[in-house]
Amino acid sequence: MSDPNLIPQPENETPAQSTPLRCLLGATVSGGLGYAMYSLMIAIATNFAAKPIHSDNQLVIRITSAIRTLVVGVVALGAGICGIIAIGLLALGVQLLLQKWTKPREN
Repeated sequence: MSDPNLIPQPENETPAQSTPLRCLLGATVSGGLGYAMYSLMIAIATNFAAKPIHSDNQLVIRITSAIRTLVVGVVALGAGICGIIAIGLLALGVQLLLQKWTKPREN
């Protein structure tokens, strides 16, 4: 009833090698996403600041303020993570380039 050969298994998959071009492309994508999320965060924060809370209930004001802070904080966290990833990929690309240039040539 259970046949172990139903799912074909790939043979000897080699992991993709890191190259400076791949690192630069990944840093560009991550940096673009980070910038887009940063722009979104600014737009959200500006929108929240332009629309004050209209309530006399102190609990409503506190909950609304907490939710607004949470929304802006989550988007800022995403932008920061994308930015850190972009910087790390750029550094990896530079490191790979330096290793390629300083590695002695094999004949």
